[in-house]
Amino acid sequence: MEVSNAKGSARLLHLSLSNSRLEVGETFEPQQLQALLSPDRRNVLLYPDTEDASLGLAAPQPFDEAWLAEPLRLVVLDGTWRKSRKMLYLNPLLQTLPRMPLRDTPPSHYLIRKAHLPDQLSTLEATVYALAQLENDINKFDPLIAAFDGFVAQQAGYIKKSI
Repeated sequence: MEVSNAKGSARLLHLSLSNSRLEVGETFEPQQLQALLSPDRRNVLLYPDTEDASLGLAAPQPFDEAWLAEPLRLVVLDGTWRKSRKMLYLNPLLQTLPRMPLRDTPPSHYLIRKAHLPDQLSTLEATVYALAQLENDINKFDPLIAAFDGFVAQQAGYIKKSI
């Protein structure tokens, strides 16, 4: 799910993963969201497992490693941290999903945008690392990260030419 002004990482990810779905919006009708999160798979939100008392959100259900034996659907919010918290707040059904936090990720390759902390990743990077974590194969998505590096280098070239 992404907001309408995304910088391209989620769309690039969607185009690179054959079994993905991209929904654009900030707030979803509960019935629409329920249909997207159909019960054919366990839905897991890629999001830190911290509670956000300032928004009145309860502590999420922790990720259970036993779920790795089940079919999972990884739900990813695309936007700034501020925007993703707002999306979570505006969509109560998303708040009920167990969260999967990332562990031990490398620094971001997304050098064309400003990150405030070294562990802040693009949507593509975060999703790739989550999928690698879920599949217990840290190298499986290396070709996608390499392609992303090429995309970033191309974008950086455009920025340098316009200065």
